[in-house]
Amino acid sequence: MATDWAADIKKYAPKADDAVVAKLLSTYRLVLSNRDSAYVAASDDAEVATVREKFLKGKLGLAKDDATLDAAIKDVAAVMKDDRTKSRATFYYLLAEKFGKLDVFK
Repeated sequence: MATDWAADIKKYAPKADDAVVAKLLSTYRLVLSNRDSAYVAASDDAEVATVREKFLKGKLGLAKDDATLDAAIKDVAAVMKDDRTKSRATFYYLLAEKFGKLDVFK
């Protein structure tokens, strides 16, 4: 799959830190290499739960309640509403940025 994930992130976050983008892409390299896991299905409850539990709570270490985290996921999905396929890399970058957790990828 020949997708320019960094360019997609820059589409939504033009001032994205290149080092953070590179680390995020390196961290999720295997996930992004599989078409089934490279995109977030924001309208799927199971996918929202995965993003909340594995990324927001697991990777970013957030201890906020599920309703707050789910609202943030919906906010990012709304920002990306024009993209039928929502890149997981971009989705995760925007969530990390929203919660001030980009330093996790430094």
